[in-house]
Amino acid sequence: MCTLEKRGNIYILTLTGDDEHRLSPALLDSITAAIHRIHSETTTTPSTLITTAHGKFFSNGFDLTWAQNDPKRYKYMDAKLQVLVRDLICLPMPTIAAVTGHASGAGFVLAQAHDYVMMRKDRGFLYMSEMDIKIVVPDCFVRMLKNKIGYLALRDVMMRGDKVTAEVAVAKGVIYSVHDNAEETVEAAVKYAEELVMRNWDGHVYACNRKKLFADVLAVMDADETLEDMARANGVSSRL
Repeated sequence: MCTLEKRGNIYILTLTGDDEHRLSPALLDSITAAIHRIHSETTTTPSTLITTAHGKFFSNGFDLTWAQNDPKRYKYMDAKLQVLVRDLICLPMPTIAAVTGHASGAGFVLAQAHDYVMMRKDRGFLYMSEMDIKIVVPDCFVRMLKNKIGYLALRDVMMRGDKVTAEVAVAKGVIYSVHDNAEETVEAAVKYAEELVMRNWDGHVYACNRKKLFADVLAVMDADETLEDMARANGVSSRL
């Protein structure tokens, strides 16, 4: 599933194993629980979150084998991802995705839910597979991506289903930086996380400003009662 490590003021959340890190309900719950743990431990001391993964995949999207042809199962995973994305938006610290492999579909959305995306250039691509597998992208994710990516780049990624390498992605403004390999990508993320911690920002203010940037995304999510119903069923609040 995933592990959570703390190095000083830096949290490192790692999707473990050499599989595709498909975002099954169980994995989504595991990541969300880690985010809730980070939030519960948050103090006035500045912190930063890095999310990364083992193997050649950052995440290859939803667990479509589990969903099969059942629309309710797909909607269930989608709702859980929306809860996770909202939790990341509300987290009181900067967030970095260290993309060390392919990030496709929902995996691409997960990466983009972070403030900064760093990526290796020797392997992997970013890919929104929804056009190719005949799935309509939820409104809240489209709004989030429009806030993160320019129109032409988003058109190519979302409407053409381009498989974008790291070097192309950084040139188009889809990601923050590119690095030679997985190890250097994580090292760069840690170095930048340390720089962000040194800025000594107030986490509450940081989260409030981020929520203002993504106010239209949160408004769509907040209007979906399914998310709150699911959160209550899991015994947690989906509103951090």
